[in-house]
Amino acid sequence: MKQTLAGRTIDDFGDQWTRYTSNDGYYGSSDLLADVFGPLLAPEVLKGKKVLEIGSGTGRIVHMLLAAGAAHVTAVEPSRAMSVLKENTLPSAKRITYLQCRGDELPGDPPQDLVVSIGVLHHIPEPEPVVTAAYRILKPGGKIVIWLYGWEGNGSYLSVILPMRAITTRLPHLLLSPICHGLNLLLAGYIGLAKYFAVPLRRYMTEVVGRFSTSKRYLVIYDQLKPAYAKYYKEYEVRKLLEDAGFEDVKLHHRHGYSWTAIASKNPDHVGPRK
Repeated sequence: MKQTLAGRTIDDFGDQWTRYTSNDGYYGSSDLLADVFGPLLAPEVLKGKKVLEIGSGTGRIVHMLLAAGAAHVTAVEPSRAMSVLKENTLPSAKRITYLQCRGDELPGDPPQDLVVSIGVLHHIPEPEPVVTAAYRILKPGGKIVIWLYGWEGNGSYLSVILPMRAITTRLPHLLLSPICHGLNLLLAGYIGLAKYFAVPLRRYMTEVVGRFSTSKRYLVIYDQLKPAYAKYYKEYEVRKLLEDAGFEDVKLHHRHGYSWTAIASKNPDHVGPRK
């Protein structure tokens, strides 16, 4: 039976996160979490909260959430990377619940204060059921925070990456890896240029990627080129995704002019499940 696009993408990430398991440096830091949240949410708001993360991979964001003071994190990961996730978070396992399921398969309880999904929904071909499931598991008045690839501000980049992805998503690891290493060398030069010239994505290069180690820059490139599915969201699409699931008070932040962070709330007077 032919594998679905969603299934291919889950398998791609399972392979990726079992090959590349570390989260060192700025790549796995609390400072990066604060940068992703931007002005929408201060990390200290997580103190004492129950947080569910959709798409936990190797546990990078789980560590960030716990470091910010979350009382308990439910880590949701559908791929075979669950074994890596558990190993990487073993010292904090008493504060973590592990769910090996897709985002649309979330249980209805226990109720959560916050749902977080960073860099995941844009890899799900049909994210609407996932966002609806997140709405169901939140307490009335609870919030969701998502981070997505953006369409706006990415014109030059997309003109290069989209034709490449038409090929690279079909390449085996042994062929893709040397391509990523070569592009990593070019990226280092581009970051150098961004320090002095107003090149496209300058802020992202200098304030985020430029702070990653060489190995993590490689991983960023691999992450762009390998997954079978990726969508670059327009502002109105992000808003619609959340509002269609029932969320209110949607606020967006155009992070470094290239991606979208969004926060929204479940109606505090909500009673009963949302179908």
